[in-house]
Amino acid sequence: MFVKEVKIPQEVKVEISGNRVKVTGPKGELEKSFIIPRDVKLELVEGKVKVSTENEKRKIKAIAGTIAAHIRNMIEGVTKGYVYKLKIIYSHFPITVKVEGDRVIIQNFLGERKPREAKIVGNTKVEVKGQEIIVSGIDIDAVGQTAGNIEQATRIVGKDRRVFQDGIFIVSKGEE
Repeated sequence: MFVKEVKIPQEVKVEISGNRVKVTGPKGELEKSFIIPRDVKLELVEGKVKVSTENEKRKIKAIAGTIAAHIRNMIEGVTKGYVYKLKIIYSHFPITVKVEGDRVIIQNFLGERKPREAKIVGNTKVEVKGQEIIVSGIDIDAVGQTAGNIEQATRIVGKDRRVFQDGIFIVSKGEE
């Protein structure tokens, strides 16, 4: 039998109904639905979330471990939150970055006239402080995807990366 347990802190409340997991904590509330195979059981047991399977197949055990990791990330998110820091780097044309609604607008990248855009995913907050962009929120998936979108918006195609080193790059990931 394969069992993964995730400890629930005092200030966090976890609800499981079928394949939906709802985690509520001091920073907010997250809800996720999982595609759970019949062999995998998800249950609340005295201050712990227990993900278990009787099946000894490697793939089923991997799914159980992944579900446990997602729940652990959700609990960590509603207690501490997640922060990604990105650095704006340019050598010739000064890059201007603005946040407008659910988009990050990157202007004058490599002297281009048309601004580049990156989508902000979910309830993620994006702040621009000088040459640093701070992406924060409680959902690790949304925060990581938003930071990745910003980094990808300044990807240089068709030019030598060693010469054109401008862009916005993720420099640190972590908790608030």
